[in-house]
Amino acid sequence: MEIGVMFWAGRDNLAELRTLGVQTGQLGVGRDVALSSQAAVEWREAIADAKFSIATVVCAYNGEDYADIPTVQRTVGFIPPATREERENRTLEACDFAAALGVKSIACHIGFVPEDHSDPDYIAVRGMVRRICDRAEEHGQTFALETGQEPAGTLLRFLDDAACPNLKINFDPANMILYGSGDPIEAFEKLAPHVVSVHAKDGDWPGQPGALGKERPLGQGAVGIPRFVEALKKAGYQGSINVEREIEDQAQRLADIGMAVRLLKSLGV
Repeated sequence: MEIGVMFWAGRDNLAELRTLGVQTGQLGVGRDVALSSQAAVEWREAIADAKFSIATVVCAYNGEDYADIPTVQRTVGFIPPATREERENRTLEACDFAAALGVKSIACHIGFVPEDHSDPDYIAVRGMVRRICDRAEEHGQTFALETGQEPAGTLLRFLDDAACPNLKINFDPANMILYGSGDPIEAFEKLAPHVVSVHAKDGDWPGQPGALGKERPLGQGAVGIPRFVEALKKAGYQGSINVEREIEDQAQRLADIGMAVRLLKSLGV
């Protein structure tokens, strides 16, 4: 395993990230970030200059809101019908952008997957995922769904039903807790054969129905990071483990990322 970082275009500086002890990561392209061919040229130059590598391009979309679980259900990923076409096009753009950078994986949250396979939203989202997988396959890429918004079993059944060989999982242990969707270690053990990328993030369980849990600095929440690292080793996971910290205070965020990198190193990553 290699320690990396989940970082965002327009927010993070590669040289600054290198000072935290990482040289790889997942690039988040949220909202209005340009994904043009010229942007790809500029990113290739920046990556080369910083001696940095990108494992995954991660999509976020205009209009997404993570205030609480009902809001996530209404606004996030591919579930909202009004934004499906726009978000599918954006994700296909991200496939092409990642290919121009030589990046072999893209990822996103697709939203809460319905349990009922006959649900019109389920059918529509499955079709979108298959089309995105087709584009990713043209570039030799995987398309990874980020965990957390549904139990591991539901996600596993969706992967089986979609039946795309390059459809994989970006596993986030804290999201399982933040959404109250299951024990992260048990979930990882179920999903491990499909996991191509991992987040190192921590958090506390929700305090009441409909609420999201609270994200915490790595090692200070309910995930049990030493157990999670051991589960990764036991499964033979060999990708990057990308520290993610999503708070507004940038100075504190970078300090927390640096602390997380040191913690992971102490655990033998």
